[in-house]
Amino acid sequence: MTGTAQAYLREMSRRLGELAEAADLGPAVEAIAASVRAGGLTYVFGTGHSHLLALELHYRAGGPAFVVPVLDEPLMLHEGAVASTLRERESGVAAEVLGRYAIGPGDVLIVVSNSGVNAVPVEAARAGRSRGATVIALTSLDYSTTAAAGRPTLAGEADIVLDNRLPPGDALVALPGTSLRAGPGSTAIGAALLHAVFAEVAARLATEGAPPLYLSANMPGAGDNNRELVERFRPRNPHL
Repeated sequence: MTGTAQAYLREMSRRLGELAEAADLGPAVEAIAASVRAGGLTYVFGTGHSHLLALELHYRAGGPAFVVPVLDEPLMLHEGAVASTLRERESGVAAEVLGRYAIGPGDVLIVVSNSGVNAVPVEAARAGRSRGATVIALTSLDYSTTAAAGRPTLAGEADIVLDNRLPPGDALVALPGTSLRAGPGSTAIGAALLHAVFAEVAARLATEGAPPLYLSANMPGAGDNNRELVERFRPRNPHL
């Protein structure tokens, strides 16, 4: 393994270690657990690469069945990466996308945006709160503070903020002899933070009975377990 590859992995390990010691996940855990107890759902939304975290939590082994991804193909990358970047900066798109989902009081909406300044995630957070949901932002406070330039930020529109503590620009490793950096961290660190939150939610719910978690399809009992959960949540999750 080359020195740059090692440097990236060590930097990721260091940052995850710091988050394990310092990240305040309590408010997010409490909000989601309270929503589940009340029969609510947790919706997850992101644009560009951030939409990967909505997919990461959907129908996942060891993951909660009460999570609903909020998906819009033009905001992803496969239909056109440049067009996606333009769309995530357009005002009004968030209302259009969230209008397809029954987000309301008692639900939680997690909005993911590393920079936290583009119109769609900011307006999505605003729309979620206007519909009575608790809004959790997963973002880099350092990046959004640097990039805001007077604009509203995702963190400023959310009820609860999960700070991934990543630097402006996301890339973590300097390339010798250039001014370039490589190795983004927001997807891996964001996924780790969210899985940590939902693992803690599951642990708290487990004291009150078996939490609704999917099993890996190749594990004993997975068929019956997952079939029951799909039947239970499919009426409210259009992606099952």
